[in-house]
Amino acid sequence: MEPLASKIRPKNLKEFIGQKHLVGKGKPLNVAIEKKHLFSFILWGPPGSGKTTLAKIYAESLKAKLYELSAVSAGKGDIRKIINEEEEKKPKVLFLDEIHRFNKSQQDYLLPFVESGEITLIGATTENPSFEIIAPLLSRCRVFTLNELLKEDMLSIVRRTGFKMGKKEEEWIVRMANGDARQAITMLENTVRLYKEVTVKNLEKTLQSKFLRYDKKGEEHYNTISAFIKSMRASQPDAAIYYLARMIDSGEDPKFIARRMVIFASEDIGLAHPTALVVANDVFRAVETVGLPECAINLAHGTAYLCQCKKDRSAYNAYLKAKEDVKKYGNLSVPLNLRNPETKLMEDMGYGKGYEKYSKENFLPEKIKNKKYLK
Repeated sequence: MEPLASKIRPKNLKEFIGQKHLVGKGKPLNVAIEKKHLFSFILWGPPGSGKTTLAKIYAESLKAKLYELSAVSAGKGDIRKIINEEEEKKPKVLFLDEIHRFNKSQQDYLLPFVESGEITLIGATTENPSFEIIAPLLSRCRVFTLNELLKEDMLSIVRRTGFKMGKKEEEWIVRMANGDARQAITMLENTVRLYKEVTVKNLEKTLQSKFLRYDKKGEEHYNTISAFIKSMRASQPDAAIYYLARMIDSGEDPKFIARRMVIFASEDIGLAHPTALVVANDVFRAVETVGLPECAINLAHGTAYLCQCKKDRSAYNAYLKAKEDVKKYGNLSVPLNLRNPETKLMEDMGYGKGYEKYSKENFLPEKIKNKKYLK
């Protein structure tokens, strides 16, 4: 039986919900689809944010032949089969889900076909492409970042299922799904299949029976890593190590966990214990060098250490505040004394004039002279 998520999948951008920064009028994917531009790209975003749907809409707009593979189970032979298939005078578009699961050798094999245009690649990933995709392949693809779906988007998607429910049930399913449209639709479908009626009580019973275990394909992926990070943030090593063990036991990529620890060391510990970043980086290198199963010991060591460090988010918060001003004011003029006088004309114009290495003068642009980001 075809899953409901597939049955109600949007067929065009008019039906597509969310990601306005990509598919709104004049936005990059909207323009590409409207003008039928043929190019390879990567869709990077959380589960259930619309990656597969956008790939299908794009391929349909080009009247292309769409091949769908999952990098979890596909290999070089599957790529070879697509290449060797007889031409139908249609572009060949390969949608490679979870492209981050392709190893370097597999990506190297794919590269020349993308480079020559024999295949137009659409890769989908929940991981940062900069870390998981080889530079030559990444340089031949545009990267589009998808965001977690907003509450109003999720409500529209929930209502599209056609199931009768009250406002309480809508709110419950949107909270539970946490921006994942596929999870919300599947949850509703399973509830109706099991209990006929959508009530909060029936939704809770379905959640316990269907979604309690960590799903390697991503349903609980974000919930568990979130619990892991929040446990470290709260300095609770027992909880953090429990969630770590749960992820490892469920087959989570240890590099994914280690990478989040590196981010955590700067985001949450920061200036309170600067060497936490050194430890986190060493844990990441150990994971790369040692591999499973033994690298779990390195992860547990690092987790216990990061949990017990004092926390200080001031550097991270300062960056966020500065970022807000960059967006608000744009590229404010850099004070003349901070500019490098590379030519005589620049020197005559006052570039670098009066600059002192250890000056106590405020170096911020004039418009935001009194701003204090780091507190």
